[in-house]
Amino acid sequence: MKGLREIIEASPRMRTVAMHTLRSEESAQPLAPARWDWQSVHSVLVVRLRSIGDTVLTTPSLYALKRFVPHARVDILLEDWVAPVLEGFEYADNVITLKRRGTAARAVVARHLRSAQYDVAYNLHGGTTATLLTRASGARHRVGYSSYQYGHLHNHLAPPSSLLWGRDKTHSVEQQLALLGWTGVPVTDRPATRLAVTDQAAANISTRLRAAGLDTTRTALAVIHPAAAFDTKQWATDRFARVAESLASRGLAIVSITGSTEARVSDKLKQHTTTPVVAFTDLSLPEVTALLSKVRLFVGNDSGIAHMAAAVGAPSVVIFGSSNTAHWRPWAKAPAEVVVEELECQPCHGYFCEKFVEPECIKRVPVERVLGAIDRVLRETQ
Repeated sequence: MKGLREIIEASPRMRTVAMHTLRSEESAQPLAPARWDWQSVHSVLVVRLRSIGDTVLTTPSLYALKRFVPHARVDILLEDWVAPVLEGFEYADNVITLKRRGTAARAVVARHLRSAQYDVAYNLHGGTTATLLTRASGARHRVGYSSYQYGHLHNHLAPPSSLLWGRDKTHSVEQQLALLGWTGVPVTDRPATRLAVTDQAAANISTRLRAAGLDTTRTALAVIHPAAAFDTKQWATDRFARVAESLASRGLAIVSITGSTEARVSDKLKQHTTTPVVAFTDLSLPEVTALLSKVRLFVGNDSGIAHMAAAVGAPSVVIFGSSNTAHWRPWAKAPAEVVVEELECQPCHGYFCEKFVEPECIKRVPVERVLGAIDRVLRETQ
C-alpha cells in the first residue's frame, strides 16, 4: 500500500483509487468471531497444492493474513513446480515446496512442518495429501471445511463458504477467504490477487523483447495464450490467429506464450496468420509475470496464465469452455471479460466431454464475440 504522501501527490484518478482502497481495507470485517487469541499467534501455515491458478488465487488470503497479523510468520506449502509463481511475493515469509510424487518426499516435508511448530494451519486445498500434511504439522489450530473427506483430522471445521458469504455461488478466492474469515480474519473487502515482478525477471524479459525486435516504449503489446490443460478449455488455434490479425490491425505487437511441451500450438498459430507473432515457449514463471505486467491486453484460454495476467493488472479477455465462470473467472482489478458459450451441460468436470464427440462448449465460441469483448476492454482502458 502506498504511503499518504504518495497518495496525495498522485494523479486525481490514482488518488481516488488509493483512498477508496484505504477505506475498503479499514472497513474490512471477519465473517465470524475470532476462535482463538490472535495476539498469541506467531506462525501460520497455508496449505494450497496443485496448479498455477490455484496458487495465484491464494494470494488474497496470504495478503489478508499478513495484513491482520503482521507480527506473525506466514508460510505457504506449494508443489515445487509452481512455487516460482510466488518469487518475490512479499506477503509470504517462506514458500515450502513439495515434490509432486513420492512418499519419501512427503515424509520429509511432514517432519519439516512439524519442527516449525505452527500455531495455525489452514487447509485451503482439501485433498488427501493436503489434509494429511495439515495434520502432520501438529499446529494447535488446524482449519478446514466440514465437507473435506478427512475433516476429522482438523480441529476447526467451517461451514460452506456459500453460507458464510450468504449466497449460493462463490469464487475460488472467496472460498479461501471465507475459511480465514470464519476464524476472525478481516476479509470482507475481498482483496485482489497480486504477484511480484522481480528485477531479474523484468531484465530478462526486456532483453528477450529487444532481441525479438520489440520496443515496448513505442509499441503496445498483446499477449495471446492459445494453450490449455484440457481440450475442453482450448479454443481453436486458427481462431486465435484471427484475433491476432485484428489486434495487429489496431497497432499492437503480438506475443504468444506457451510451455515448451505446447510449442506446437504456437507454431500452428504462426502458420495460420499473416501477422508477425513472437512466440516464447521457454519462459520461467517469474518471466511470464514480468511479461504480463507490460501488456496492453491479454487474450487467452481459461488457465493459470490468465490468473497471472489478472494479478498484475493486465486488461484481459478470457475464453471459457467447460469451467464454471462464477468460480474460476479471473479475479481482476483491471477491465476484463470472459467469453463463454453456455450449454445445458456447462459447467462440467472438464477432463473430457461426456455429451458430445468433441467439446462443443469451447468449439462454439465465435471469433466475433471474442473481438467484441476485446473492443470493450480496450475502450475501457484508453
